[in-house]
Amino acid sequence: MCGISGLVALTSCPKAEMHNTLSNITTHIAHRGPDAQQIWCDNGIPLALGHRRLSIIDLTDDGLQPMHSHDGRYTMVFNGEFYNFQDIKEELSTHNILYKGHSDTEVIVNAISNWGLEKTLQKARGMFAFALWDKIEKRLYLVRDRLGKKPLYMGWAGDNFIFASELKVFCAHPEFKREIALDAKMLFVKYGYIPAPSTIYQNVWHLPPAHMISLSYDQLQKKPNIPSFFQSYWNAADIARQKHAHPPTKSETETITEFTNLITSCVEERMISDVPLGTFLSGGLDSSTIVALMQKISSQPVKTYTIGFEQEGYDEAMHAKAIATHLGTDHHEHILTGREALDVIPKLPQMYDEPFADISAIPTYLVSKFARQDVTVALSGDGGDEMLGGYQRYLSAPSLWNKTKNIPRPIKNIIYYLIKSFPPETWDKTHPKHPQFGERLYKAASILRQSSQKDVYDRILSQCDNPVEWIDGGVLPQDLHKQHIEGGSFAEDMMLNDALFYLPYDILTKVDRATMAVSLEGRAPLLDSRIFEYVWSLPEHYKIRDGQGKWLLRQVLKQHVPEELYNRPKQGFTIPVGEWLRNDLREWAEDLLSEEKLTENGLNTNAIRKLWNNHLKGQGGHSVFLWTILTYQAWNERW
Repeated sequence: MCGISGLVALTSCPKAEMHNTLSNITTHIAHRGPDAQQIWCDNGIPLALGHRRLSIIDLTDDGLQPMHSHDGRYTMVFNGEFYNFQDIKEELSTHNILYKGHSDTEVIVNAISNWGLEKTLQKARGMFAFALWDKIEKRLYLVRDRLGKKPLYMGWAGDNFIFASELKVFCAHPEFKREIALDAKMLFVKYGYIPAPSTIYQNVWHLPPAHMISLSYDQLQKKPNIPSFFQSYWNAADIARQKHAHPPTKSETETITEFTNLITSCVEERMISDVPLGTFLSGGLDSSTIVALMQKISSQPVKTYTIGFEQEGYDEAMHAKAIATHLGTDHHEHILTGREALDVIPKLPQMYDEPFADISAIPTYLVSKFARQDVTVALSGDGGDEMLGGYQRYLSAPSLWNKTKNIPRPIKNIIYYLIKSFPPETWDKTHPKHPQFGERLYKAASILRQSSQKDVYDRILSQCDNPVEWIDGGVLPQDLHKQHIEGGSFAEDMMLNDALFYLPYDILTKVDRATMAVSLEGRAPLLDSRIFEYVWSLPEHYKIRDGQGKWLLRQVLKQHVPEELYNRPKQGFTIPVGEWLRNDLREWAEDLLSEEKLTENGLNTNAIRKLWNNHLKGQGGHSVFLWTILTYQAWNERW
């Protein structure tokens, strides 16, 4: 796992100056690769490639990047892991390639040299973002993995084309103008994250998952519209539709066996490492399954890491400990104080260098920091919800829609205002064992008023009904969540759109920045593209059955762990932000929500101040949206 960067000057620039400029701005992602920094400059073109190394495979200097192909044609900087590189190396064995070391990067750059980029991408499995320079054609390729596990940004700083793993690199360039993209700001206020290809800055774009871009030096000199060159090499939506239309005819027993073998293979591939390796364990289905399979494969106890919370209703550490004890792992548990979690908040704008509002970024960072004390690589259960129907919305939204779609709108409005007439805290008291029950009920009330399944889903993902009410200027892109499975269910449509948007731009962004902030490589076996393709070939009842999601994953886990240890409602990875905003964080929030700062940043001052005052009185259910506004304000103050 590493950080990559690159710089192409459109005008003549001395090689030493190119080297120094890229070297200076690449230091800003040293956390992604603390072990080494290397810069390479082309001799004929004003192009430089930069790399920050976190040594995982081949710890010697033979694994240093930029990496050159054996014939000297291609030069690559690469962030991530190619898990099947040994299989590819075996396929290349007839090509008489002389390898310097045994890194996956060296294998892949030589595969490209022999097979071409397209064929290599079809064969390679992993998480990656890389840049490839073709010296002969004077062409630059930028590529991102199929499901969006690793980030890759690109854009303009004056007459310089820059690409990098994080936006910090752009901000460090002296010619970069930090101009807010109002449409992206609108997206953020609505969803709490910014989907690709948008970024918070004008003239900078985020390469979407499973996409690449190919630009010759001559094309770059014309300063083209970069997103118009994005091209897909693997289309998740089309694959899901194709697989769904032709389900296999096999028994449940055969399916369970096939899936068990597939997921075991994915876990085993991700356990290859030349440095210490462990795994996160929350006690939920996804992480427990990964840990169970790791322990089955491993010859010694697997290192597992869990954090818990002092606050009742937010702590899952006891469940994780029970799983770890049953499986016999080398378990590590840390119970967080509120102070530890609060101390992370000032770090978030630096960690997530564009606005990002997922509150679970805090515990994700803290468990990553905890694990990094012992290991350099940690596996996780990310992807299980989107792949196998784990989110509560896959159950509740279709049920709510079917029960209410024919209710006259006036009656829906009465129900809506009845729910809203009591503050969330009052509703919380009716369900004391369910944190944030009141806020969830408020969300259900707003969903009740939607007129289509697509609108219901969009409202579920939204932090507010209409961002235009809160922002000065900007246009909200339409039909963001438009993918549809012909003949599929409402739940399956949500699962597909989650995999295309919520997963890469919220979940995987959160995990990438949190792990990389402490120089920890995170690996997610359930996000193997083979699993994506396999589960979309199965009927919905393999995912959702008897009022529960992840049926197929449960069949795998029950082979290793008694059901009573994991069969409970999904809790999530969150913290009591509403309570904190009224107490420990009140002074911090008051400063960021001052009339002066809200007005300065183009936000609707009166409306937001009213929301804030209502929250302080215990009225509303506004903590999630207020957190979104606060993270934007905190980001703006930093950047």
